[in-house]
Amino acid sequence: MIAVVGHPDLSASTLDWAEEELCSRLAEWARAGGAGLVRAGKGLPVAFGRAARKAGLALVTVLPTRNGAPAPLGELDRKAAGELLLLSEEVKLAEYDPGDRGACVSMDENLLRNCARVFAIWDGSPSTGRDATAHLVAYARSHGVDVEVIWPRGAAHGPVCREPR
Repeated sequence: MIAVVGHPDLSASTLDWAEEELCSRLAEWARAGGAGLVRAGKGLPVAFGRAARKAGLALVTVLPTRNGAPAPLGELDRKAAGELLLLSEEVKLAEYDPGDRGACVSMDENLLRNCARVFAIWDGSPSTGRDATAHLVAYARSHGVDVEVIWPRGAAHGPVCREPR
C-alpha cells in the first residue's frame, strides 16, 4: 500500500500540481499491482484519489463509523468522500470520530503502519494544532515506512475553510 500525507490548507494550484506529480509517481505502483490508501476527506485525499485513478492504481478509501454506523462528515468532507467512493475499488469502514483531531491523527497513524511508502506534500514546517503533517512523517519513518517528501517551487498554502459542526 501507498499513502499520502500533507498540509490540510494547500492552495488550489498546489493541489492541481500534487495531483499531476502523484500520478506520474503512482504509475509504477500500479504496474506492480499495488494499491493506494486514503482516509476520506477534502483536499489532498481527493487529489491522491484522482491521481491513483489516472495512474491505474487501485484505491482503498477509509470511511469513519461510530458505533457501527456511518459517521457524519462536514459538507466539504462529505462531497470529497462521495468522489473518493466513485474512484475507489474498495472501501473500508473504521471506527473513529472525524470531528476529533486526535482520532483522525490516530487513524492516520494506523493507516501508515499498513503502508510500504508514503508521499508527503510538505514544506518541512512543524506540526501545529491544525496540521499534523510533520508528526505523520516522523511517525511513518519511525515505523520503517519509506517517506518521500515533495514540495514544489511556488507551492502555497491556501485559505482554510472551516465547516460548522
